[in-house]
Amino acid sequence: MDFFDFHHHKKNIANGIYNLEPGETPPAFPYSAGIHPNMIDADQFEDQWNRLYADITENCFAIGECGLDSFAETDQKIQGDVFLRQIRLANEIKKPLIIHCVRKFYEVIGFKKYTGQPMIIHGFNKKESIASDLLKNNFYLSFGKAVLYNLSLQNTLKITPLNKIFLETDNDDFSIEELYGKAAELKGISLEELNKQITENLETIKNG
Repeated sequence: MDFFDFHHHKKNIANGIYNLEPGETPPAFPYSAGIHPNMIDADQFEDQWNRLYADITENCFAIGECGLDSFAETDQKIQGDVFLRQIRLANEIKKPLIIHCVRKFYEVIGFKKYTGQPMIIHGFNKKESIASDLLKNNFYLSFGKAVLYNLSLQNTLKITPLNKIFLETDNDDFSIEELYGKAAELKGISLEELNKQITENLETIKNG
């Protein structure tokens, strides 16, 4: 059984969404392209933007990582402007958005009104109350390695509807199958059922 890795940084994984790094040649399998809030260069932004636009090929599945980060050196207003511009790009090309968010969840929720495209919080590892507010605003949540050991996050996954879940390895070195197994156990369903649902979720976000 193949398991889709929603967000990863490894070129040896074809069944997933590869996070394209700046300056890389787009691969021949699904990837995301975006301007990460930690990578914004205000002095060279138009060059960054033109490169992003050039990186969008038929294999580009999503715009991202993009979003807001309270620890990034870039000014918060500039982060917001760049995030909004990427939201509008996603609207234009009808692609979902993979969101990087650090301590800015309610600000990110505030941007939801600007897009009709699906928005997925990648690497979600926060408490149930934040998850509930994101879910109320129709966000998807992608969970990573922390689900394997974080009891609080396991409870958060339990309350997340199956049709709003994705699973990812991100930068961590472990098997995505292990994560699928844990998630299936927590949801009280078979591995096959979980895999089928995530495949359906992918089709849903792909079609807007």
